[in-house]
Amino acid sequence: MLYKTILSAAVLASSAFARPTSQLPADGFPNPDAKQLSSISNAASGQLSNAPPPPALNASSVPIFQLINFNENFEVAFFNSLIHNITTGVSGFQMPFAQEKKALLSVLKTVLAQEELHAINAAGVVGHFGGVVPAPCVYKFPTTDLISAINLAETFTSLVLGTLQDASEGLSINGDHGPVRAVGSVIGQEGEQNGYFRNLLNLKPSEKPFLTTSIAEFAFSALQDFVVSCPFDIASTIPIPIHPTINVLNGTYAAIRNESLTFTTDLTNVTAAQPFIGNSSAVTKGLYMTYFTGQDAPVSVPVANASFSGNVLTFSAMFPYHEFVMDGLTLGALTTSGNLSSPAAVGAATLAAPALINIANHIV
Repeated sequence: MLYKTILSAAVLASSAFARPTSQLPADGFPNPDAKQLSSISNAASGQLSNAPPPPALNASSVPIFQLINFNENFEVAFFNSLIHNITTGVSGFQMPFAQEKKALLSVLKTVLAQEELHAINAAGVVGHFGGVVPAPCVYKFPTTDLISAINLAETFTSLVLGTLQDASEGLSINGDHGPVRAVGSVIGQEGEQNGYFRNLLNLKPSEKPFLTTSIAEFAFSALQDFVVSCPFDIASTIPIPIHPTINVLNGTYAAIRNESLTFTTDLTNVTAAQPFIGNSSAVTKGLYMTYFTGQDAPVSVPVANASFSGNVLTFSAMFPYHEFVMDGLTLGALTTSGNLSSPAAVGAATLAAPALINIANHIV
């Protein structure tokens, strides 16, 4: 079983921090010529749609495709780096059995090509309607071995699946029904892909009956943690808010159930947080940890045990696992209100986000 092979590879991991290269694939991406695009399509087991673009696109929909392109560029770099590390036997990424290694690389090369086509497609939409197409950036990946890399892939793919829900809703609100079918097809593809990652990790392939939703600014904020530099100004090019992300400090994802979790976030550049900085009492009286889980309405719990070190806030909050059956991915946001009825309302009240809490539902 491939899962056992990956576990064997994890045993071989060294303690050195692995820094996968963010070099672009050697196939012309992100601007392949016709021959290179044909090669990518063959590797992806399918091609870009040849259907004509919609006749118009609401200006508010352009950032949706900018974010999709920005994310897909990141995914291309990640999977390209992961393939490189496995192929060259970087410490921590060795696989001792040749057949299992060949099988995993075959899947990952298809995934890489599919992500390239996703990125090219989104870039085409942005460019066709006069937007600025985000070029690939330089990235850092905090993965030291094959297990941590697959775990990261599973987590960010779950986040993408939630964000594409938001993209579909945003397009519909804007009256741009034409691209929704294509976005829906990508949701299905990413779900198939994530079921494979989850199976490698000995997790049930289908995570939840209704996958956790997200909003554009949460995904955009999370991606910033992987960016070293970009050949464009991120904030001015893609008009989506960026929040400081939240780290979970205690417990392992597999062990967390109903308990108080400890979080930390840096509020230095958050204008709306200034009345709270240095005032632990104000934090505990006025701020909440608000969770997205499945398709439930936002779940808010009060912040407790707040303390500051400069502008860095450390706090705790209950994680009501049993009440809401919070298996799989839950997203957390530090908010100024505990009475929020929709994902959009959470975004408007957010000081920091997201916290990524991924509860393992293992195959038994």
